[in-house]
Amino acid sequence: MESYLIVGLGNPGPQYVANRHNVGFRCLERLAATRGLAFDKRQKRACVALEAIRGRRVILAQPQTFMNESGRAVVPLARFYRVTLERLLVVYDDLDLPLGTVRLRPEGGSGGHKGMRSIIEHLGGQRAFPRLRIGIGRPPGLMDPAAYVLQNFSAAEEPQVEETLEWAVAAVETWLCDGIEAAMSQYNRGSEA
Repeated sequence: MESYLIVGLGNPGPQYVANRHNVGFRCLERLAATRGLAFDKRQKRACVALEAIRGRRVILAQPQTFMNESGRAVVPLARFYRVTLERLLVVYDDLDLPLGTVRLRPEGGSGGHKGMRSIIEHLGGQRAFPRLRIGIGRPPGLMDPAAYVLQNFSAAEEPQVEETLEWAVAAVETWLCDGIEAAMSQYNRGSEA
């Protein structure tokens, strides 16, 4: 049975739940909820939910290592389940994309994202794996980006965040069932889509 690993990046702990940096976690929680799944298993430094979809084993994972050490959970999970790079999808926040933007790509660099940098480093520099970036917008004025990503979304932003997460979940499901090209053509959206 082919295995697919879908990873949402974020920071563990209740104080981070609503942070901008945790939209990857939120996306996977929404995906799990639509399928009646729970992250009730701990494995390789991650909370994991398992399901079979169309004859494929699907592993949903939320690393519990904190963002900048994500590779310490993701790469051992991928190796344990024998997931090839093209069947690894990482979902994470991107402050270089406006709020409401979703971008799916088959490969790329870290773009300065510490979680992605950690995964790429633990993969020995390999970058040819799909990723879904969810725009969280730039920090206002001279605010430090590191502080900004640890802020919660405002009440005014939450409706757009919820809509974007629904869109992102649909993109993940399309990637899983129909492939990267179909998902990119249907779901990449925003100012540069």
